[in-house]
Amino acid sequence: MEEKQEEAAAVTNMENHLKKIVIFMCVFAFAKAHAQTAQEETKAYKKRVLETTEVDFLTSYYSQDGDNAAVSGGIGTEELTDVTGTFIVSIPLNDDDVLTIDAGVSAYTSASSSNVGPFDDGLADPFQASSGASSSDLWANITGSYSHSSDDRNDIWSTKLSISSEYDYFSLGVGGSYTKLFNEKNTEISVNGNVYIDTWNAIYPTELRPFGEGGAGLSDRLFTQNTITGNTNYNPRFTAFDSEGRNSYSVGFGLSQILHKKVQGSLALDFVQQDGLLSTPFQRVYFSDIADSFIDNFQLADAVERLPDSRFKVAAGGRLNWYLNETVTVRTFYRYYFDDWGITSHTASIEVPVKITNKFTLYPSYRFYNQTAADYFNTYESALSTDEFYTSDYDLSEYSANQFGFGVSYTDIFAKAHLWQFGLKSIDLKFYQYDRDTTFSSSIITAGFKFVMD
Repeated sequence: MEEKQEEAAAVTNMENHLKKIVIFMCVFAFAKAHAQTAQEETKAYKKRVLETTEVDFLTSYYSQDGDNAAVSGGIGTEELTDVTGTFIVSIPLNDDDVLTIDAGVSAYTSASSSNVGPFDDGLADPFQASSGASSSDLWANITGSYSHSSDDRNDIWSTKLSISSEYDYFSLGVGGSYTKLFNEKNTEISVNGNVYIDTWNAIYPTELRPFGEGGAGLSDRLFTQNTITGNTNYNPRFTAFDSEGRNSYSVGFGLSQILHKKVQGSLALDFVQQDGLLSTPFQRVYFSDIADSFIDNFQLADAVERLPDSRFKVAAGGRLNWYLNETVTVRTFYRYYFDDWGITSHTASIEVPVKITNKFTLYPSYRFYNQTAADYFNTYESALSTDEFYTSDYDLSEYSANQFGFGVSYTDIFAKAHLWQFGLKSIDLKFYQYDRDTTFSSSIITAGFKFVMD
């Protein structure tokens, strides 16, 4: 009897252990399934890099003037106007990937470049525009870029391809970048690289073309139908460029750090190497040791700009942004630049956004720039015919410049105003006035509109 009771107790004991094991396994399986479901839900509902398609429309009107046109050897009008329009469409492909298409056109009218061929009509004069084909042009560009962000948003890879073209120039570019965020996203480092393969369709000043290979020289109709004054034995130093290609390679490094809850700083270092045709074929040069020749009031070129076929550039700079309060932010920038052509420059700027309402912000700004002259720069008629390299392009001269700007932006995070299926998120309007301590000055008005798809 006791043996049967012991056996029954043992069976009951075993059943209890089995029940415990089954319950444990059920709890474990449930916990595992719940954890997996939570992970999947977390992954499924992670924040997208870009929530919806965004469209930016940018436009600008630019105007400049001055008396040191490179097309006419450092003298003459620099008058130019330019109108641009650009669409930027950013499309989220999924939670992590974004495709961006940037397409734009720029149409300009230039009194300066019209004087590539100043003898097309009327009285030729470096301070008057000609009606030649080079008096206007259309520049077009399209760039496609793709970016991918890691699940934790701490790693970002991007790549891009760009094509641009105008009447005498074609450019193909490729590039890529990598950005790493760490220290709870308070620190960011980045590296980027770009390659541009460019080709000139070299266009030379009208009076030099007859002196190229196979040309008629002074027997050309330009000279037989017009009277040369001054030095009538016009004999320029002219040979067409052997190669019309130019390659540019750049690499850049960046570091951004949140220094304080109200202060953010960043540093950037960029290197650029250029090889190939770095001269502009239609920019004239006049030599001091050669007598002047004229048709009408226009001095005939002694040569075209000649510059080395390589150039190495280095730029280092930093930004410091200080959020003072809910109303005022201070943004500062400084950059130092130098290259192996002898130019060094300093750029400093400050912008002070002032938020006047929840939707409107004002943007006053100031920028100062100063540079030394390139080793090969010469003012009008100061180069020698024995020089190896020479230019009278005042962009390569010594000068200082000041730029004052003012802008206003409107932002509606709810995008209540609509255009078809797109809500208007922001409008930006800005004006900049730029003046050099030469005769050059310019102004530009820009407008930007950002739309988001509902």
